[in-house]
Amino acid sequence: MFKKILIANRGEIACRVIKTARQLGIKTVAVYSDADAAAKHVTMADEAWHIGPAPVADSYLKTDTLIEVCRKSGAEAVHPGYGFLSENPAFVDALEKAGIAFIGPRADAIRAMGLKDAAKALMEKAGVPVVPGYHGDNQDAEFLKDRANEIGYPVLIKARAGGGGKGMRRVDRPEDFKAALEGAQREGQASFGDPRVLIEKYLTKPRHIEIQVFGDSQGNVVHLFERDCSLQRRHQKVIEEAPAPDMPTDMRAAMGQAAVKAAKAINYTGAGTIEFIADVSDGLRADRFYFMEMNTRLQVEHPVTEMITGEDLVEWQLRVASGEPLPKTQDELAINGWAFEARLYAEDAAKGFLPAIGTLTHLHLPEDMARIDSGVRSGDEISPFYDPMIAKVIVHGADRGEALAKLLAALEASRVAGCVTNAGFLASLCRHSGFAAGDVDTGLIDRDLETLLAVEPTPGAAIALAALSALGLTGSAESNDPWDQLSGWRMWTLSRQYALLEHNGERLDVEVHALGKDRFEVHLEAGPTVFDLVKIEGDTLTFDCAGHRQTATVSTEPDHITVFCNGAAYEFGRPDHLAEDEDMGVGSDRLIAPMPGLVKVLNVTAGEEVTKGQPLIVLEAMKMEHTLTASRDGTVGEVLVSAGDQVQDGTLLLALAEEEDAA
Repeated sequence: MFKKILIANRGEIACRVIKTARQLGIKTVAVYSDADAAAKHVTMADEAWHIGPAPVADSYLKTDTLIEVCRKSGAEAVHPGYGFLSENPAFVDALEKAGIAFIGPRADAIRAMGLKDAAKALMEKAGVPVVPGYHGDNQDAEFLKDRANEIGYPVLIKARAGGGGKGMRRVDRPEDFKAALEGAQREGQASFGDPRVLIEKYLTKPRHIEIQVFGDSQGNVVHLFERDCSLQRRHQKVIEEAPAPDMPTDMRAAMGQAAVKAAKAINYTGAGTIEFIADVSDGLRADRFYFMEMNTRLQVEHPVTEMITGEDLVEWQLRVASGEPLPKTQDELAINGWAFEARLYAEDAAKGFLPAIGTLTHLHLPEDMARIDSGVRSGDEISPFYDPMIAKVIVHGADRGEALAKLLAALEASRVAGCVTNAGFLASLCRHSGFAAGDVDTGLIDRDLETLLAVEPTPGAAIALAALSALGLTGSAESNDPWDQLSGWRMWTLSRQYALLEHNGERLDVEVHALGKDRFEVHLEAGPTVFDLVKIEGDTLTFDCAGHRQTATVSTEPDHITVFCNGAAYEFGRPDHLAEDEDMGVGSDRLIAPMPGLVKVLNVTAGEEVTKGQPLIVLEAMKMEHTLTASRDGTVGEVLVSAGDQVQDGTLLLALAEEEDAA
């Protein structure tokens, strides 16, 4: 067994590898770019080395630099994780030349499966079923169109060197073929430096089912059963599960045998995945699955296989790469229960799943409810340089129903603030009736996207808690600090305050009345509602509303507030009072304190006529004076403060009479 390995990756997969290596007593060497200097994987490893600037081309893809770090650190082997250099045969060759082991397959196996057309030709020769199509070298546009006509529409044009949905186009009509071909070729050239494509029959109701395989240097190959990865958007996996729903015994056996046959055809060693597409227009059938491609690395979704087999696939990788035989034979492997994995990303599902960036100001992942594989911590930044994954949420249950219920509960208990996430979308998928019944195919998300993205109205409790937090009124429950008990009070009398919030593109002006210690009346759309704060522990609040006791978490930052309640997250912006209207208050008729301060000067009394821009009140805060002016001509309706009063942010200072009343 190796004594020290270098992990040529970052994020959650680097952390995942470090955990297993530590359990085996293997020292680990992390590498990091400028952007990852304080990353989680850097702090977890036994040692870490800087390898360059943030862009991957200047850091994580620098073969020479990585090999030099191996030499300096004494690392005997390199674990590539997934992505980056994990399927780069030139990297494997360079490591071999330097006398460093690669924890993965040989370079020739990677090359054999690197081009889709060559791989499919190899699989056909090995007797593995492939999708009907054209996988040849002739790339003439008219020739390819003729092949598409022979195959029958719809067809799928795929970049031969592609992956991750890039260079892929569905074509439903012959007249659309030319434009789709040109688009796929351009994308293939831009993404992989290769414009060549292959043409395949497009299956109208396909399921993406893959088989985990493992080979050793003694020639043994086993499979560790299937994973269903049919829940996809833009050909990107979203939720994976194992085993596959409604999988017939004969089909599982046939797919396992085909996967082992594929691996043996290239003398495969290490962890690999044979991806199949199954035509489920007539249900799952043993004669309706076809080879798509082989991933010659560990997959992102490998944990679901670990959960149902009880095996540590990273440990298997390390043992096989060090020359040991496979830990178990095929007969010793069995399926136990059901597992799901959901990919929690910083992305905006409502905006086409655009990646998001930001600082994770609040991060709670329910490790008591699920296995959490993550490479970030609270306070870390989701940068534009790398994959925006926050965590993989993985659960196991005795059966599919139990596992799915656990996944939904874990997603609802996950709390992330600081950047938008797909947590709500993942929870919606878990509630989807078709998915819950196991009726899945790769088109499910696209068909039901509008329903999956539908947003329920924000509960009044979330708005109320955001308002109380914005006004600093959520810090007194059970506090021993006597000054905390004054929150919401002005000179020992009841006060009105206004919280200015932004939510779902709208401005909210929430009126709050302090009724006593930890009791507030909040004016919501449904009417005035009384909230009693019962208990506050950190950022978690227990409150009563109309006899209903509830718990919520509130993450408060200078520019935003996130309220987690009812299994969902609600984001509220905090506009700058001083940047608002000319009156430096909220609305045209009310003058609101834009910050805590002292009423230094009060220039008007109730009933007095004022003009737009006239100075009304001078507030002193931090030894600086701020003059608040009238937003319009009118009459002062009421004055609620006196000179010398100390007021809180959001306190109502005075109000102009409504214009019809003034007349």
